[in-house]
Amino acid sequence: MATINSGIPKLGVRNTRQRTAVVNVLRELDNFSSAKTIHAALEARELRVGLTTVYRTLQSLAEIEAVDVLNMSNGETLYRHCTTEKHHHHLVCVDCGRTEEIPGGPVETWARQVAEEYDFDITGHDAEIFGRCPKCLAIRREAKEEHSNAG
Repeated sequence: MATINSGIPKLGVRNTRQRTAVVNVLRELDNFSSAKTIHAALEARELRVGLTTVYRTLQSLAEIEAVDVLNMSNGETLYRHCTTEKHHHHLVCVDCGRTEEIPGGPVETWARQVAEEYDFDITGHDAEIFGRCPKCLAIRREAKEEHSNAG
């Protein structure tokens, strides 16, 4: 039997069975997911982890930066397993949820310049880009064409 944290980076100090199960599910999910979606995935795998434990685990993983956190405009918080240790941002498809990690590039420079201009000491920043991936764009174009040809 594998040890609780075998192959799982950034589990933190509390390497419990439940915590490991949450991290494993996060690693399997491709997209940003809510705590409820993660909980449902755990139940589908017949892993007994309570919803409250999922919320607590995700919060503690966020505190040690072991997960990416996306705060949606509707107030929902979504989580995703980090695939890189470096600071990064995301391209997120608004239709299918596909997510690509991208480097900050000019965003980093801009953030430092703005902070310096206003005499701020940066403690962090978020910059996510929302749009449609090529697959979802193609589906939309096809649907639009079918609609215009039908009329």
